[in-house]
Amino acid sequence: MEFNGNQTATDVNQTKPIRCIVKLGGAAITCKNELENIDEENLEIVSTQLRQALLSSDKVVGMDWSKRPGISDIACNVAGFRDKLSVDSTNFIVVHGGGSFGHFQASNSGVHKGGLQQPLVKAGFVATRISVTTLNLEIVRALAREGIPSIGMSPFSCGWSTSGGNLPVADLSVVAKTIKSGFVPVLHGDAVLDDVQGCAILSGDVIIRHLAAYMKPDYVVFLTDVLGVYSHPPTEPNAVLLREIAVGEDGSWSITKPTLQHMNNQVEITVAAHDTTGGMVTKISEAAMIAKLGIDVYIVKAATSHSVKALSGELRAKIPDDWLGTVIRFSREEVQ
Repeated sequence: MEFNGNQTATDVNQTKPIRCIVKLGGAAITCKNELENIDEENLEIVSTQLRQALLSSDKVVGMDWSKRPGISDIACNVAGFRDKLSVDSTNFIVVHGGGSFGHFQASNSGVHKGGLQQPLVKAGFVATRISVTTLNLEIVRALAREGIPSIGMSPFSCGWSTSGGNLPVADLSVVAKTIKSGFVPVLHGDAVLDDVQGCAILSGDVIIRHLAAYMKPDYVVFLTDVLGVYSHPPTEPNAVLLREIAVGEDGSWSITKPTLQHMNNQVEITVAAHDTTGGMVTKISEAAMIAKLGIDVYIVKAATSHSVKALSGELRAKIPDDWLGTVIRFSREEVQ
């Protein structure tokens, strides 16, 4: 990855130590089969858990001073900030998926396949960005109501672009400056320009891998709508939750817990027809690349007691037997 301007990888690493990068799975915070419908209850719980796990203060002083639909008053607690010497902040980054936002527009117009010169694709590009930025704003507002100093950041607006669907260049200087200033960047999967095919969809999972490579967080947490990675789609009766996956130096991986017969590292995964980002397939691939860097990755169901333990970092010391989720970590031993 290259950096524009004078920003270097060393500059990014020395900006501020990053505790955690959190991926909010689109299916965990939206009703994925209902167009542009946010799961308000889950989003509120996740926002509260993020505050409890990653901020030092239990006192909530909200930062969303905008009017909300159906509520006449604006929650602007100016007095709550007058006695504060500083705003609580632990250095972390949030990246979210689209869920029921963006995927419909992208898949129906073919944005993920390129061809920006076509009127339908161009219109779909605009429609996709309207949808995903709408969700981004609502997530930023939910986090802000919990006292998290969140700033929405779109990859397109940051100047990120792909080449043949891959992300070779991303300027992280704005992200680094945002963290240095005490804010929490909230990025999202986005429609971006592509120098080969005109346009493409940049998934949140790919964004996280690039952020992890240069920000070097202590750990990464994927919050999903299921307990973790399964041997088969979790709706099937023979599906088994994979507790631990080891990643070798060459990027190969193996299931280390539980011991499964005749698996040979093959995990059967389904991807929704409208999902233009690859779903769990991309998630596992990107998580393995992060783990290869020596950064533990936890895939866990959002809004549960298991996600609280992952977010707080307590799993880094020991994985409790009663914890339900998937940990993906680097192993120097040869992966079978």
